[in-house]
Amino acid sequence: MKNLNDILTVIETKEIFGTTDVLIKSLVFDSRKVVEDSIYFAIPGTQVDGHQFIENAVHAGACTIVCEMFPERLEKGITYIKVKSSRKTLALISAAFFDYPSENLKLVGVTGTNGKTTIVSILYKLFKDLGHQVGLLSTIENKINDKILEATHTTPDVVQINSLLAEMLNEGVEYCFMEVSSHAVDQDRTLGLHFAGGIFTNLTHDHLDYHKDFKSYLTAKKKFFDSLSEEAFALTNSDDKNGMVMLQNTKAEKYTYGLRGVADYNCKIIENQFDGLQLLIDNQPVWFKLIGRFNAYNIMAVYATAILLGKDSIEILTELSKQEAADGRFDQMHSKEGIAIIIDYAHTPDALKNVLNTISSIRNGNEQLITLVGAGGNRDKAKRPLMAKIACSLSDKVILTSDNPRDEDPEAIIEDMKAGLDPTEKRKVISITNRIEAIKTAAAIAQKGDIILLAGKGHEKYQVVKGEILHLDEKEIIKEVLTINN
Repeated sequence: MKNLNDILTVIETKEIFGTTDVLIKSLVFDSRKVVEDSIYFAIPGTQVDGHQFIENAVHAGACTIVCEMFPERLEKGITYIKVKSSRKTLALISAAFFDYPSENLKLVGVTGTNGKTTIVSILYKLFKDLGHQVGLLSTIENKINDKILEATHTTPDVVQINSLLAEMLNEGVEYCFMEVSSHAVDQDRTLGLHFAGGIFTNLTHDHLDYHKDFKSYLTAKKKFFDSLSEEAFALTNSDDKNGMVMLQNTKAEKYTYGLRGVADYNCKIIENQFDGLQLLIDNQPVWFKLIGRFNAYNIMAVYATAILLGKDSIEILTELSKQEAADGRFDQMHSKEGIAIIIDYAHTPDALKNVLNTISSIRNGNEQLITLVGAGGNRDKAKRPLMAKIACSLSDKVILTSDNPRDEDPEAIIEDMKAGLDPTEKRKVISITNRIEAIKTAAAIAQKGDIILLAGKGHEKYQVVKGEILHLDEKEIIKEVLTINN
């Protein structure tokens, strides 16, 4: 519990009604989650305005209301605090309420379109193997040392973040590696956090349903680096055309990594095969279990970060060579029928292109590459035809199917994807709305030596259809129709 007076010192208030000498048990921005002695933050949203539920919050036991405008009726015994931005105030008070946990461990954030999950997951495993107590905040899962906590968003809400970081500190965690989404930065979910460093991976077409245009998307990513302190490091991919933009206004120490041209940390690909990569790093040839050029970038981001956090180069490379990809990231299965299956989370045009280019650079050319791909409903429609076009240009056969259709008609989504194809490309395509049937069809038409890419779902074990979350595990489906080697 905290006294309201103690946490009000971190914010600017416009007007206060009632006493500030009250004890606070919890911070809440959803009126349905209010408990006795909560602060309720009334936040204007894109769909619903939290100010509409102030009365509900009071009746549920909230003792304090933070809002941008006072309600018509002010209840006696309730404290009302008017601020310029309820969202920003929530972030700053969350950090204070949990005693600024991010300042007492080394928190590293990773942002960019692709590669975030792989980088934070490998950093988590690497630092754990180097003997440290480590935390992880990722799309796949949140971890406190060996304890696994379910992840529901790429970046949790700001109250969850500070609560998790405080719990990590109690468990002795020294380092935490965290995915930072553009949504989170735009919604001030990282405000008030103290980062030891930030990493930029790349920027390609994604989330334009939310950001509306590419400039706004880039600005959200850049805002993260602009907020880093002088004590932090800012590490960027210098091979990405937007990489150096991220460093323009940051106060942090600036570093670069890449595979082309001059960078502070770079490497050369010696071999790229289905069983791994050989890279030349600091004149050391090292074999890694990760596959593909895009993973060479991920490896360099991890290597550079570990160096910047003070770790020894040889120890880093030794442990890195043992690491495997995150769940659902170029995840390979091989059947006794002689068919290779690759499951990957690729759900953006660039990510799909990277995975398909990686497969193309390794395959011998005599086999068929069968790509199964869909596009999410209630999301950026502009990328749908791009996804289909890329799949057809780099595959022998393409099965267009459902991803998470959400509230949209899955057949309409497939039609949007097909709209980007010419007649020759359309002859490669089979449309099967039911993803389970689509996977079974891919397995049925595959011959010995062929490769099946299941793109878009990756680690997800569900499908969202008309508000329902339905179980869908691609590995389970493959095992039903093919005999998988152990």
